[in-house]
Amino acid sequence: MTTIPVEPPVPVVPFKNCPIATSLGVLGRKWSLLILRDIGWKRADRFNGLLRTIPGLTPRMLALRLSELEDADMIRKVEEHHSPKLVRWSLTKKGEDIMPVLMRLVAFGSRWFPERVFEDEQPRTLAEIYPENAGHHPWITGNPD
Repeated sequence: MTTIPVEPPVPVVPFKNCPIATSLGVLGRKWSLLILRDIGWKRADRFNGLLRTIPGLTPRMLALRLSELEDADMIRKVEEHHSPKLVRWSLTKKGEDIMPVLMRLVAFGSRWFPERVFEDEQPRTLAEIYPENAGHHPWITGNPD
């Protein structure tokens, strides 16, 4: 079956820099998206929790990426007042805005790489993976809360 190519949209405002390349300046660094995924999705909000949820990530690299993501205002450090050693990380508004993009990566990987994603190797849609949330969750619909 042949598909007709879709013409890309043409912006009416000129770009100073490519927004994709600009975004990838922070998000395209190794581990960054997985760190954001785990803080936002898995609620792994402490340093050691992040190390446990992301195999291969070293403490040195995690510290560096957390610092970069904080500098880019994607995450913020939340220090507990009663314990100076207890530090948690949470997404900022900017960090929350990446969650629908990550959900589109879930959709893409689930459709095109099911043999790597699912035990039964069968492709799935987001509605099949998240049936209770498919029509209204902002990460799936892409609409902000």
